[in-house]
Amino acid sequence: MARGTGVTQGFSLKDHIFNAESMADLAAEYAAGIPGFDAEAFQADAVAGFPEREFMERMEWIADCVEKRLAPDFPTMADQLEAAMPPALDPTRKDDDFGRFIHAVPGILAVRHGLEDHRDRSFDLLHAATQRFSMEFYIRPFLNRWPEETFARLADWAQDENYHVRRLVSEGTRPKLPWAKKIDIDPLAPLPLLAQLHSDPTRYVTRSVANHLNDISKIDTDLVVQHLTAWQVKGAQAAKELDWMTRHALRTAVKAGHPDALALLGFAADAPVSVVSLSVGGDQIAIGDALNVAVTLQTDAKQPVPVLVDYLLTFHRPDGKTGQKVFKLKQGKLPAGGRLDLTKKHPLKANASTFKLHPGPHRLAVQVNGQKHAEVAFDLVDAG
Repeated sequence: MARGTGVTQGFSLKDHIFNAESMADLAAEYAAGIPGFDAEAFQADAVAGFPEREFMERMEWIADCVEKRLAPDFPTMADQLEAAMPPALDPTRKDDDFGRFIHAVPGILAVRHGLEDHRDRSFDLLHAATQRFSMEFYIRPFLNRWPEETFARLADWAQDENYHVRRLVSEGTRPKLPWAKKIDIDPLAPLPLLAQLHSDPTRYVTRSVANHLNDISKIDTDLVVQHLTAWQVKGAQAAKELDWMTRHALRTAVKAGHPDALALLGFAADAPVSVVSLSVGGDQIAIGDALNVAVTLQTDAKQPVPVLVDYLLTFHRPDGKTGQKVFKLKQGKLPAGGRLDLTKKHPLKANASTFKLHPGPHRLAVQVNGQKHAEVAFDLVDAG
């Protein structure tokens, strides 16, 4: 599912996706598939309810407007929903074909009316619907209500010919799926399914597997490293793709400096590296200016040393507590017996929407292959 909501000022994502034009498209689909469906009345009702509703609420509202124009019994309703579906997403694209949020309606209605008494018919509906728009939100209530039965269906779907269906197996079972409701299953229970899906030929699926493993790494990093190591030995996935998956799956573990995760990526925690100089551009930096991070690494090794260099900013908070964020600086190799000079300009935005800065003592530390090597302090001050 497309979740990137960083938008320019004045742009409304909810209005961009849910509007008169998109409702006209949806109305036409339902009218074409369901005899007697009043497309004009549906469109008018749906659009009229948008102004007071936020993004996710609009999806539920669209389902409300569709539902009252469908048969009251779920089996017939499901038949109508399938009849009104647009053509399946292009199976040749392989990636970045998310579909449209307006096609979430079958999933919403499957949860509302099929969860208790029509489980298997709901599975069939979700199978068809996810080929138009991911049903990752709507499989989760079934995992909570019918865990064994849902896992049995997911095991079949992991072998489905449609990659959107296979991707749902991984994405719908993620323990920390963004925007989604919590699932009560053991977060490690999907690992056998991921072991099967990791060799998928489609990046849309393998990206989901990697994101899923990144979720699990926040619970049990060692277990994720073990699985990735075993997959390397098995050799079922192309080496280049598995390398990409491994980096993506371990991104949180790498930021945390987990030694085994770094070692799997080729970065030794005990690498013979030292930081011989570190500066940020002064002892006092004004909010609105930038840190001029300058780092020099050195090694006496006789072979090039792979290095993954991050810097950690520790932020002052008015309540006396601190916050910390990790930023990438460089991934590369330190020349044998040589030095590596690294620089980066780090803006300190005064009005950042995601992270507010406060005057006071701050620190910047350099981390090489997960190990902290040097630290410098500076005061952040109000702009003059």
